[in-house]
Amino acid sequence: MRGLLCWPVLLLLLQPWETQLQLTGPRCHTGPLDLVFVIDSSRSVRPFEFETVRQFLMGLLRGLNVGPNATRVGVIQYSSQVQSVFPLRAFSRREDMERAIRDLVPLAQGTMTGLAIQYAMNVAFSVAEGARPPEERVPRVAVIVTDGRPQDRVAEVAAQARARGIEIYAVGVQRADVGSLRAMASPPLDEHVFLVESFDLIQEFGLQFQSRLCGKDQCAEGGHGCQHQCVNAWAMFHCTCNPGYKLAADNKSCLAIDLCAEGTHGCEHHCVNSPGSYFCRCQVGFVLQQDQRSCRAIDYCSFGNHSCQHECVSTPGGPRCHCREGHDLQPDGRSCQVRDLCNGVDHGCEFQCVSEGLSYHCLCPEGRQLQADGKSCNRCREGHVDLVLLVDGSKSVRPQNFELVKRFVNQIVDFLDVSPEGTRVGLVQFSSRVRTEFPLGRYGTAAEVKQAVLAVEYMERGTMTGLALRHMVEHSFSEAQGARPRALNVPRVGLVFTDGRSQDDISVWAARAKEEGIVMYAVGVGKAVEAELREIASEPAELHVSYAPDFGTMTHLLENLRGSICPEEGISAGTELRSPCECESLVEFQGRTLGALESLTLNLAQLTARLEDLENQLANQK
Repeated sequence: MRGLLCWPVLLLLLQPWETQLQLTGPRCHTGPLDLVFVIDSSRSVRPFEFETVRQFLMGLLRGLNVGPNATRVGVIQYSSQVQSVFPLRAFSRREDMERAIRDLVPLAQGTMTGLAIQYAMNVAFSVAEGARPPEERVPRVAVIVTDGRPQDRVAEVAAQARARGIEIYAVGVQRADVGSLRAMASPPLDEHVFLVESFDLIQEFGLQFQSRLCGKDQCAEGGHGCQHQCVNAWAMFHCTCNPGYKLAADNKSCLAIDLCAEGTHGCEHHCVNSPGSYFCRCQVGFVLQQDQRSCRAIDYCSFGNHSCQHECVSTPGGPRCHCREGHDLQPDGRSCQVRDLCNGVDHGCEFQCVSEGLSYHCLCPEGRQLQADGKSCNRCREGHVDLVLLVDGSKSVRPQNFELVKRFVNQIVDFLDVSPEGTRVGLVQFSSRVRTEFPLGRYGTAAEVKQAVLAVEYMERGTMTGLALRHMVEHSFSEAQGARPRALNVPRVGLVFTDGRSQDDISVWAARAKEEGIVMYAVGVGKAVEAELREIASEPAELHVSYAPDFGTMTHLLENLRGSICPEEGISAGTELRSPCECESLVEFQGRTLGALESLTLNLAQLTARLEDLENQLANQK
């Protein structure tokens, strides 16, 4: 704002303004109202001017009949952002509202009036914030107080707010833009637009607004035409009906409700309507129970002539035999036979089902272990893997999708045998830079890895996939980072997750990764580039590239990754990993070293003889 009025005038007139509002008469009792004040606190509003607005609000509050079933009041302030001072549901006492207004601190930034109207429409007037549901027909009124021209568009969002039933008053102070005020306000504009140029006009707006709140009680004056009851609200009225009746199409007369047709009677079978009441009736073969609503089948089994081997069930058509769980009824309709639970396709066993009378259990082939679900076989318990996950943390992913990515990573961890001797997992996040979230050698259990994944913070910024590949090749698979020595022949697997095109070259380090013996997988989502995914991945690309159209559908990739990442070759789970410091390992290392030295010595001797031959040739030419 540019100023409501100068400081000396404020000191002279502030007290009369409060007194005037207090002396205008008793508070309004014209029915419920949801009232939200939208206050401009941009940097152009000087401190003493904002103090005038503060006193203006408290003066208006003293003329309102506030309460949960009367007028609910909310206040929001805005500048370049919107802040809720207190919502409609916050206070039911005027003293609490005044205390919150006194503690209000201006935001002192820009003037985004359109943003404030959007917030009022979507948040401040929501049922969650305390507004009453639309079906209660409680009027919704917004009072916007501003001192300048909005820095965003207001016409369209104000039209949307009015279309949702929000009545808007636009109060401009001093040099406020009249065109913007008219674009915001409800019709008729001469009753909803106020341009305040002096303190008297602020006072006049307060008095006019209070006068409108305290309009005539049209129900008390008669002539409303309501057949049963008239409810006065916000300078208007509406009709309601007595219990057992509903409002007719003319919104005045009342029609008797067919209680059976309403669907709330609770009758289990049939509802029979009667004037102002109803009663329940059952179908043939059933009798009404004591609650006079539910129906009980006639117990034909109690007659004792059913001949059922297991159980008898009474139905409207007579007794029927039923077998206990794990048994099937035979063609005679009476005897039961044990069911072979494995004789079907719904047992869920991945490999083999073994029947055990009334139960069954699943088996896996030799070398594979049954998973926790008791049905599927773990494919990753046969070997060891050093797995490094490269996760795209660029700004295009967005925070909510990054949480889905972390959940996806943990689903991969679920089917791995994570342990120091089994599968080791490392995680790297990349955007415009690269950050190792945790190296291969840090965590020894799946639970520790999953907890660390959930703690990863989103980086945002760009997409430097090439830089991430270089970091993986040079650092992530080093022994210092927890990778096992190459002599142990533990497979090294890299999985790159990205949602878009790389901003740097990936070809050099994608090729280098595969030259280093790293098996590369590429998972793309959304706008990921297929050509880049294929360049990153190992051959054949069909087995090493996965794609999902959006983050919500990534889970279908898990089964493919489960079958691909789990090693088919390499060190088996039963093979002992020898320490390089053990005697046999040292002897083996010494033998390999001596062999290499002998080869180097032979090559050096051959090179020396060649040099001597060249020197002799040069000497002969002279």
